Amino acid sequence: MEEYRLGELRHLLTTVFLSGFSEFLVKPVMTDVTVAAVCSGLNETCSLAVYLTGVEQVTVGLGTMVMMPVIGNLSDRYGIKTLLTLPMCLSILPPAILAYRRDTNFFYAFYITKILFDMVCQGTVDCLAHAYVAKNVCGRKRISMFGVLAGVRSISGVCATFSARLLPIASIFQVAAISFFFGLVYMRVFLKERLHDDDEDDCDEDDNTSGRNHHDGGDLTMLAEPILRDAPTKIHIVLNTKYSSLKDMVSLIKNSTILVQTLVVTFFATFAQSGMQSAFLYFLKARFGFNKNDFAELILLVTIIGSISQLFILPKLVSAIGERRVLSTGLLMDSVNAACLSVSWSAWVPYATTVLVPVTMFVVLLQDKWDPVNR
Repeated sequence: MEEYRLGELRHLLTTVFLSGFSEFLVKPVMTDVTVAAVCSGLNETCSLAVYLTGVEQVTVGLGTMVMMPVIGNLSDRYGIKTLLTLPMCLSILPPAILAYRRDTNFFYAFYITKILFDMVCQGTVDCLAHAYVAKNVCGRKRISMFGVLAGVRSISGVCATFSARLLPIASIFQVAAISFFFGLVYMRVFLKERLHDDDEDDCDEDDNTSGRNHHDGGDLTMLAEPILRDAPTKIHIVLNTKYSSLKDMVSLIKNSTILVQTLVVTFFATFAQSGMQSAFLYFLKARFGFNKNDFAELILLVTIIGSISQLFILPKLVSAIGERRVLSTGLLMDSVNAACLSVSWSAWVPYATTVLVPVTMFVVLLQDKWDPVNR
């Protein structure tokens, strides 16, 4: 197989950047748009906006839980590039609606459309991008590329949030829709399904060799991940099968204690973070009168600090004290951060709590690292 070069994945990285840019661009402005559309002009503390955001998160979460395995199986059948077309195409319409008008009727049209489309679109580009890397990059180089993907995603967030700080509201949605459209066209024109025709066989050979070295001549179907090392052989066969069923996934969970523990931690951490995210920006708007520019500045600060922690702090901490202690510390700091924000007495408190971001970011990163599919 040819020597792997980062430039070979430039088209995928560009697609991920454009998709992430569009998603992050609208986040700072959605609070103002929602309040203006569903609340009276003089009442910025109405709870309807928070309820609508909560309903959206619950509905999209349930839909994603059902659709994501389906999309994964379809990508095995029809190709990753084909499946990438679907979420990137559907993502164009919601921001285009608000780019046209943002009154109550158009907002509800956007709201319903976004819920339906996000069941397919939310997180799909990132998941398929990771699958593309796993399919085209072999061995330990995959881990490095997963880090590059996370870095590109973070850079897109920084660029998008900075742009949202400068652009007017109407232009933000126009730019988001155009970015999605340009990303779709770019992906369809330049992205190849496989970088090299012989990659699959070579990757299989490399993975088998790695597994043989790790297990000292053991069964080649065994995966090298510690999270699955003691699981029955049939569980490893499930993960090596392209078209695994829901029953297979349930069997996998039942036979991996560490995986169950990881899922429990992930559930409660995500539950807390999602609940906080759904109401946090509305809380800042009602309590301190934050607007689009304030949200953009705060999100930009969090994104920059989080990116630095991902690149420089996390690797050193994991090497020094181990993943479990870092995860425990991250969960503790996440709780402290939420407690401080809940009793914010001044507008500077949310900015001050960003010093906890490097530690709280480790929770998400280590959850991804413990995922046996990505390892």
